[in-house]
Amino acid sequence: MRNRTLAVGAALLFLLAGLPASSAQDSSNSGSSQDSAATSTPAQTSTPAPALVPEADPAKVKHDGGKEDVNAIGNRNVGCSRGMGNWYSVEGQIAMGKQYAQQVESTAKLVQDPVVSEYVNRVGQNLVRNSDAQVPFTIKVIDADDINAFALPGGFFYVNSGLILAADGEAELAGVMAHEIAHVAACHAARQNTRGNIAQMASIPLIFVGGGIGYGAYQAAGLAMPLTFMHFSRTFEADADYLGMEYMYKAGYDPQSFISFFEKVQAQEKRKPGTLAKAFSSHPQTPDRIEKSQQEIASILPARPQYIVSTSEFDDVKARLAAIENRRKVVD
Repeated sequence: MRNRTLAVGAALLFLLAGLPASSAQDSSNSGSSQDSAATSTPAQTSTPAPALVPEADPAKVKHDGGKEDVNAIGNRNVGCSRGMGNWYSVEGQIAMGKQYAQQVESTAKLVQDPVVSEYVNRVGQNLVRNSDAQVPFTIKVIDADDINAFALPGGFFYVNSGLILAADGEAELAGVMAHEIAHVAACHAARQNTRGNIAQMASIPLIFVGGGIGYGAYQAAGLAMPLTFMHFSRTFEADADYLGMEYMYKAGYDPQSFISFFEKVQAQEKRKPGTLAKAFSSHPQTPDRIEKSQQEIASILPARPQYIVSTSEFDDVKARLAAIENRRKVVD
């Protein structure tokens, strides 16, 4: 499958923003009706592999409603409170995300296979339900070879077919998706854009609309930062790692799969440069980042007797995508 996302697809990976709400609803074409109507396939599970660091002591796991309290997911603030750190309202973030989603879909080719689209949507919506995100998510698959995924402000989420083909199981796919959902849940794009706007304040007059400086005001003044060229800070990436692994765990997946996937892909990139999308490779899983993730798993996530590793449905969808790609190569 050819990568038709042009410059937009690669650059948008780290542009994920999000909005919190007390309960995320599915607003995709598949919708919540597909979530409830879809039948689940038998999950392939495994016992946890020996940890590289000691497992979390259940007695020390926090239950204070904070970021380390997995049981409080969906009922805690992970950084989206509006104020000096975030000038964007929920409505402003959704409007911003919708605008960029239109740009993405005007240049990218979407996978039209309903089986593939419904499956990826269902995996994503399950993660959203087990996250702190408070906006509805629309999840679509882009027909592109590079290993990539990105979520825009307001829950507009895109997964490249290349990512699905690179994953060895559903847990690996879920790990990348959970990381992107975490960027949305923590409003990283809105917060990073706010920082850029603050930097401009020294040279421009304050613009107040309805008692506060908002997205609409900055758009009207031509001051909105080009999110397509924005990459998240190391702090926000680490935050998304942390939250994403919590969301994986809450949804029943082994959070170690997130780490193992990136280790595998980084090895592939060394052997064959260009495996990763440029935006994806700009925040690699360095040894320090991997070690930190392993320590966080050990400190906040008590080991479970079993985790979801994959499902027969994932294998079917991956084979379906591979067949589509092979047919395209013959035609081309």
